Amino acid sequence: MSDLDLFYTVMLFFIGACFGSFANAIIYRLPLGLSILGRSCCTQCKKIIPGWHNIPLVSYFILKGKCSHCGASFSIRYPLVEFLTAILFSVIYFYYGYSWTTLEYLILVWGLVVCSFIDLDHMILPDVFTLSGIVIGLLGAFLNPEREFMDAVWGVLFGGGILWVVAYVYFIFTGREGLGGGDIKLLGWLGALLGWKSIPFIILSSSVFGTIIGLYLSRNSEDKMKAVIPFGPFIALGAVLYILGLKSAGLWYVDLFFPPLN
Repeated sequence: MSDLDLFYTVMLFFIGACFGSFANAIIYRLPLGLSILGRSCCTQCKKIIPGWHNIPLVSYFILKGKCSHCGASFSIRYPLVEFLTAILFSVIYFYYGYSWTTLEYLILVWGLVVCSFIDLDHMILPDVFTLSGIVIGLLGAFLNPEREFMDAVWGVLFGGGILWVVAYVYFIFTGREGLGGGDIKLLGWLGALLGWKSIPFIILSSSVFGTIIGLYLSRNSEDKMKAVIPFGPFIALGAVLYILGLKSAGLWYVDLFFPPLN
């Protein structure tokens, strides 16, 4: 890595932390119907948080995770989201360098962080992200010389369609919804950006991680057969694994099980 690449990698870490701070605001405000614009305030005393008390990754620890006005505790999730976004931004640049693909992936992982934490809190994946992601993914495929437009179109159809079939079959056999419409739109978004060949790997990996976590939680649930967990974060994890090193494994999986389509 050259000195310039190292500089950009470090810079993207700090840019990612700033976008993580904005992500925190959206994660809290969007499900409540609040404006995502405007300065942050304490959720307890409603006092505006001064700018020097809202520095990503720094202020939380300086203030010991408490509001300087009323002493209310802030969730450790705030620096966690900032750090996670910062790491993802810098690692994506490390992998892909200065390119159209890097820009598209930065937008993707930021959106996935926001959607995952909203899904964890409220069991919803906002249409403003998933549907907009599909449009942005298709537009990116049209503009990005490193991608093919029809691959993105097939990605939307294959991604959204295959998960819809899984959800429908699950409903037929159990009478309960196992996957929400948000999960289907999310996979359509990923298909638009990553192409249809990414979908089998994302579904497989997200199902494995989701099953492991689901079995663990069901063991500690009073109703062991009806423990419900959001699936969006696992889909997001599968997508991140795909773009950060396991794309070759995903393509191998497609070659192995879908040779006529390759």
